[in-house]
Amino acid sequence: MGKKLDKLNDDLISFIKKQPLFFVGTATAEGSVNVSPKGIDTFRVISDSKIAWLNLTGSGNETAAHLIKNPRMTILFCAFEGAPLILRLYGKAKIYHPRDEEFVRLKEIFANTPGARQIIEMDINLVQSSCGFAVPLMDFKAQRDILTDWADKKGEEGIQEYWNEKNQVSLDGFQTLT
Repeated sequence: MGKKLDKLNDDLISFIKKQPLFFVGTATAEGSVNVSPKGIDTFRVISDSKIAWLNLTGSGNETAAHLIKNPRMTILFCAFEGAPLILRLYGKAKIYHPRDEEFVRLKEIFANTPGARQIIEMDINLVQSSCGFAVPLMDFKAQRDILTDWADKKGEEGIQEYWNEKNQVSLDGFQTLT
């Protein structure tokens, strides 16, 4: 059944690399809890105790607002194919914007994806696996191109305008610093 580890092992890293979907959970001391599904090729294991993911432009910017107030974050993976497994990564995260040196450094490990808004880097302090026996089996067909096509058509200037109009404040009124 479930196990607790202080870092990732080779089997878990291999599992992560095969997943087309992950979920990000963040919260502040007050306000809403946010859970966001993430796809496309945006997740990287940097080491057995550090991960990073490329946050793309979206309708909201809750993760950024939450991490400014509280750096804790949980990443969740589920096996929808093959052997059942739920994997949670708990840790403290930092958020980097295109204006930050760390963003520029980390951007090199990701494909050039239109609409890249931030890079989130997390130091893992707990890895937890659980059975996943109740997670349904589902077949992966393909990633959707809608978001990246939309961002590509908007162009850099259009994306910046979108951030200014839609991504400055969270649902609870917290600043995102985007």
